[in-house]
Amino acid sequence: MADVIKLLPDQVINQIAAGEVIQRPASAVKELLENAVDAGSTKIKLIIKEAGKVLIQVIDNGCGMSETDARLSFEKHATSKISNIDDIFAIHTKGFRGEALASIAAIATVELKTRLANNAMGTLIEVEHGVVKRQEPCQSEPGSSFSIKNLFFNVPARKNFLKSDPVELRHIIDEFQRVVLAHPEIEFSFYNNTQELFHLTAGNLKQRIIGLHNSTYNEKLAPISEDTTILKVSGFIGKPEYARKTRGEQFFFVNKRFIKNSYLHHAVTSAYSELIAKDAYPSYFIFLDLPPDKIDINIHPTKTEIKFEDDHSIYAILKATVKKSLGQHNIMPPMDFDQEMSIQINPVKIGTPLRPPEIKLNPNYNPFKEETKTETKPNWQKPSKQSVEAANEALKEIAEMPSFETHLIQHSENEISWSQNWNEEYIVALKKGVMFCVNQQLAWERIFYEEALTAMAKQQNSPCQKELFPQTLQFAAADFHLVQEFIPDLRFIGFDISEFGKQTFIVYGIPPGVESSAVQGMMEEIIEYYKQGKDLKKPRTEIIARAYAYKLASRKSKVLKEEERQQLLEKLFICHINDVSPEGKKIYVELSADDITLMLKGDR
Repeated sequence: MADVIKLLPDQVINQIAAGEVIQRPASAVKELLENAVDAGSTKIKLIIKEAGKVLIQVIDNGCGMSETDARLSFEKHATSKISNIDDIFAIHTKGFRGEALASIAAIATVELKTRLANNAMGTLIEVEHGVVKRQEPCQSEPGSSFSIKNLFFNVPARKNFLKSDPVELRHIIDEFQRVVLAHPEIEFSFYNNTQELFHLTAGNLKQRIIGLHNSTYNEKLAPISEDTTILKVSGFIGKPEYARKTRGEQFFFVNKRFIKNSYLHHAVTSAYSELIAKDAYPSYFIFLDLPPDKIDINIHPTKTEIKFEDDHSIYAILKATVKKSLGQHNIMPPMDFDQEMSIQINPVKIGTPLRPPEIKLNPNYNPFKEETKTETKPNWQKPSKQSVEAANEALKEIAEMPSFETHLIQHSENEISWSQNWNEEYIVALKKGVMFCVNQQLAWERIFYEEALTAMAKQQNSPCQKELFPQTLQFAAADFHLVQEFIPDLRFIGFDISEFGKQTFIVYGIPPGVESSAVQGMMEEIIEYYKQGKDLKKPRTEIIARAYAYKLASRKSKVLKEEERQQLLEKLFICHINDVSPEGKKIYVELSADDITLMLKGDR
């Protein structure tokens, strides 16, 4: 048998590796920004076109590269960050694997211009499909400029996997935020299709957070700080009253490297226990500084996973630090351990005469004498002649009424013959001789869901209730661009909403039944549903309709009047699908006369 195992060409190796390192345009943005930071830059500019699908360019004023280093930087596992295995456990830079540029060059056209500060001329290199097409001297500013064009041009399957421009832009903004928050000492700017999205001057962490969001964050944040022998904790946490319905403002940095860690996230959220709603998420921007040899960052090529030598101690310190900050800034409710709540003394008004307590005694009471119990007879009165005649007349009318079954047959098939509130959650109704127990909230969800889908399918604006005082809604940068994408759909379901400055929308009108105070929370939940639904590849209209229906229905649970019950049930039973909610939960259970007979008689 002939030999079948062979070494793969370098181009194939790089293209395979690129699938893990560069998953979408945001991955390439992250790698280039981190390289610019490692180069010692004080100014970094990010330019993208069409959400990075056409162009990603990062310009920095860092140290630059020589001609030899520039050429070598595109080779696989070529790096200036480490030289032996021991250096991995003393890493202070962002990158060290030497995979990013080789992976990017294998799936895109890359142009590099770089110059050392003390050189008169720079170097220009063009690489396509992992092959150097051009290398020559050029005029350039000190530092480096990387341009990535036509990402995934030779990987059509990966290119087809990319989402819409607003979604890809949101991922790029997420990566941009993670880098700029870790380095507030560096000036950053971000341009999307020639429009400047961010211009962040060098400053401190709080200034950087406010620059990324808005000035209202100045009052929303509380500082945290703790220095122990194990680690140093610093940063800011959000006050409980500003917790949001959407994720996205939770940041952990270990030695200025962004990480994701559900264990540490639990430490923070548990400190907020009983201070925020269960479906709310506190904001935090937390920095942990540890000795490099106490952590392992060589877990995954994206380097967002990390292993700690003593994660239990870090958990305890982090939770205690957050709780301490919440207490220091009077966020947690004060407790007075000196006050005995079981002893309460009523205040005495000045001038009120004081009276000694009175004790009443029964001089005839004898504890040794048995009491005689007297039997009391009910005071029955003979009913009047008029009441007897009225009762007989009522019984005669009842006897002449048709039977209950006949009464039901007289109703049309779709008519609800009788309904009653069980409680705020359930309604009991009779329809075509069958008893229904209906979950009120799930019924409203199905109704609002189908109404919203119908409105968006027809692309006709639904009724809108104008606001007396228009309200503004503020979102994180990434969420702002998501809302931009589905504004037309929001208008179809009854929102009159428009852009209003940086990361802000203004609402002039809302759908009937929506409370003005609930608009911000509803929009945040729509965004959160949208983020989760996009990952499941659900249609945009379906995601928005589900979130809208859930939020609106959650405010409808109450004891209904007869007309309201009738309206709810009639709307439910004309829905295209009326037995399950949009999330697949059963809306009602049926109980026929045969079912009741079987339940009472058993299997006899």
